[in-house]
Amino acid sequence: MAVPEVIPIAYEPKHRTETIGRYADGQFLASITYAFPEGFRPDDGWEEHKRLYTVLHTFDSEGRYRDSEIWCAGTWAEQQSDPHGDTSVLSRARVHLAKLLRSLPRRSYTDIAIRPFQLTVDGVLFGLLSGVDEDEPWAELYPDRLGFTEPWDGTYDT
Repeated sequence: MAVPEVIPIAYEPKHRTETIGRYADGQFLASITYAFPEGFRPDDGWEEHKRLYTVLHTFDSEGRYRDSEIWCAGTWAEQQSDPHGDTSVLSRARVHLAKLLRSLPRRSYTDIAIRPFQLTVDGVLFGLLSGVDEDEPWAELYPDRLGFTEPWDGTYDT
């Protein structure tokens, strides 16, 4: 079986796909995720290169990519210096995500189905990529690293 043209992603409350769904103008996929820039090689100081992003991708009702809002809340090093405060990197990311989600009119959390897309921001690859390796079709959400395969029912592996 080939990679479907439109790839289903299942809504799973309290899991990695808890902030996906539909809104007045189509579909959305949102997350908070750490990422390294493409080509990064771990070395001393990696904590400054690992960044936490708040991500909102929007799509039309047919799953065609529309736009993204991608915001860097800070680095792993900054998070470690203030891990539990209201001004921590993670707290800032959560507040920003809530603001983005509130901006979507008539938002509902549910399964979505979107087409592959990609963009690079701050040297970080974002998107839903697809391909075939050793005759096995696949799709993967970046930088979240959620993998989708047959039976293409929207469930994912990490």
